[in-house]
Amino acid sequence: MAPLITNIQKYSIHDGPGIRTTCFFKGCPLRCRWCHNPETQSFENEKWDDGELVAHETSVEELMEAILKDRIFYDESGGGATLSGGEVLSQDQGFLLELLQRLKAEAIPVFIDTCGAVPYEKIEPLLGYIRGFLYDLKLMDSEEHRKYTGSGNELILENLERLKEHKATVYIRVPMIRKLSASTENIDQMIEFLRSKGIAPEGINLLPYHNTGSGKYQRLGRAYEGEDFEAPGKDEMEEYVKRLTAAGFKNVRIGG
Repeated sequence: MAPLITNIQKYSIHDGPGIRTTCFFKGCPLRCRWCHNPETQSFENEKWDDGELVAHETSVEELMEAILKDRIFYDESGGGATLSGGEVLSQDQGFLLELLQRLKAEAIPVFIDTCGAVPYEKIEPLLGYIRGFLYDLKLMDSEEHRKYTGSGNELILENLERLKEHKATVYIRVPMIRKLSASTENIDQMIEFLRSKGIAPEGINLLPYHNTGSGKYQRLGRAYEGEDFEAPGKDEMEEYVKRLTAAGFKNVRIGG
């Protein structure tokens, strides 16, 4: 089954190492209130307020053609392709497996940008074709996680443990919202979980909240629920970096 693709972003430098092509798949199991890509949430196609379709069906061949066009940039920068969303791991597994096999045959390294809220059975068959994961950790308290994303975090944490067991390369990304995910309590709970499970990510990226996608909600005829969210200040962000670094984690950065 051909998935719906909302965007293919060229020359991306924030979705893994080097220069990358990022493919955004439509459909996600979570409904994060701060989501800046609301057009990727539903698995069904939608229309913008001007009547234009949000996404289009794309074949493996079409994605390969788009990705291979920039092979020279991947080779020179250590980049590759990033499959994002929405949630790419919620897509048709046969499609993903064929795409990943084709990319590996072309020696294009692949990163997966994931919220982790998918059955592990959908992840495991793909592991041999994936160079690394950009793995979201949002709120460590499961009830808070459910309140703000529509789902608890048990499966997300369990999958992160299992990726550790498979020695997968993982970069953790944390959307930082003041007094919510960006709180001493949440960061300390994250530290405790990672240390107790022996999870040592390749890096941790703290991503300050932004509302640049809020206008998309109006274009979709939806209300934006993140009006009261704020990004932490620079000093706050640097304090969280120090806290995680002091706990023994490497490559802790703001942004990226």
